Amino acid sequence: MITKIYQFLCVCLVSCAISAALSSCSSDNTSDLQLSGDCMVESIKLDDYEGTIDLATRSIVVRLPEVYDTKAMKLTALNLSAGATCNIAQGATLDMGAAKTLKVKNGDVYMDWTLSVLHDEARITQFYINDIYQGAIDQAAKTITVYVPGAVGLTGLVPTITYSKNATVTPGNGVAQDFTEPVAYKVTNNSAEATYMVTVIAIGKPSALFVGSAATMNDLDPEAKAACQWMLGNVANSLYASFSDLRAGTLDLSECKVIWWHWHVDGGVDGHDVFAAKATDALESKNELRTFYENGGALFLTRYATNLPSFIGVTGDDEWTTPNNCWGQNEDAAELCGGPWSFRIFDGQNSHPLWQNLVQGDNQQEVYCTDAGYHITNSTAQYHIGTDWGGYDNHAAWEQRTGGKILGVGGDGAVVAWEYPAHDGRGGIVCIGSGCYDWYSYTFEPGYTEKFHKNIEIITTNAFNHLMK
Repeated sequence: MITKIYQFLCVCLVSCAISAALSSCSSDNTSDLQLSGDCMVESIKLDDYEGTIDLATRSIVVRLPEVYDTKAMKLTALNLSAGATCNIAQGATLDMGAAKTLKVKNGDVYMDWTLSVLHDEARITQFYINDIYQGAIDQAAKTITVYVPGAVGLTGLVPTITYSKNATVTPGNGVAQDFTEPVAYKVTNNSAEATYMVTVIAIGKPSALFVGSAATMNDLDPEAKAACQWMLGNVANSLYASFSDLRAGTLDLSECKVIWWHWHVDGGVDGHDVFAAKATDALESKNELRTFYENGGALFLTRYATNLPSFIGVTGDDEWTTPNNCWGQNEDAAELCGGPWSFRIFDGQNSHPLWQNLVQGDNQQEVYCTDAGYHITNSTAQYHIGTDWGGYDNHAAWEQRTGGKILGVGGDGAVVAWEYPAHDGRGGIVCIGSGCYDWYSYTFEPGYTEKFHKNIEIITTNAFNHLMK
């Protein structure tokens, strides 16, 4: 009998608990129980700026001017459902550098709302013509300059524009335009607006050229494409051209100062014979490249392109002076950097133009190139130095045989950056074969912050300035 009474009491208690649960709601079940109206934020203002309320997401966004101090904002208005209270009262001062949670309660019913601010930004952050030619954006002057080949012309060009979230742009993104004269693009975002003047310049005679086997820049592998996009956006009067373009003579190179070839191959290019087998397109253009070099044009050769000088007579008749220690990984299986990767400035070369204005780390003799969370293929084309391999017993022997000047070395003394100085009417050549010199990470780990990887752009800018003198 006692057992049956106990069971009866347990059933009653469970029934009461269920009944009590059904008489209240939480942030997880308000929609099902239709009790959210009792905990509504009906209107709210921060510093008298009205908040936009989204019931579906229970979020409130207060739009602010593009430049507005959010450290001490006053809750100037807060209207809730009848009988409701809030953990943050009207008149409170809030640091809105981070979102705040409003807990609105009405009897036993409660609901959480997220309060945040959003600055009205009106910016163009990327501008491409025909999805190929990247514009150089001056945010201070609000100007965008795009260089296109002369054959493209200036009419009927289609811009692809990346701009601030929630903004609108006029003329519209993807709308063909006549760029015979500069075109004004107006960006509007609530209280913010900006007008960019876009100038497209058709190049008949480029000052700098990025070359590759692909027909267009968009057909390049991701590593080379990232490098090329940077050049087109940062080196004035620059273009992309294929090796077949060079052979066909479709470009007027009479004013070209530098040709850059940045060549990536998954798995690497190990030595003279492998280069000769895989770089057939480039080597079919070696006469054009050699003529350019011998007439005073400079070359910037990075990654496996550093093999080229031996094939165009830069090192005399000795073709076997190609890098003797090469390897690399596949782009989609690149190695994760646990911290900065670096190589060392060669003794006595700290004042070389290539190493100026770098982001410095703990050791100023080191050139830091990556950051934790970056994925790198470690594609390397370097010269091993030492009697164990033969060929280059020491650094002096390397310089004597190749005619080059060492600029950077790896941890074991391998030559990873070098130069063939201009002489006798021939142009200068800068080569970087360090695996640290990397433009593209197929993904970034959570929390990735770029610091030292900016040195890749700085080194490249320095190389162009040095070679274009």
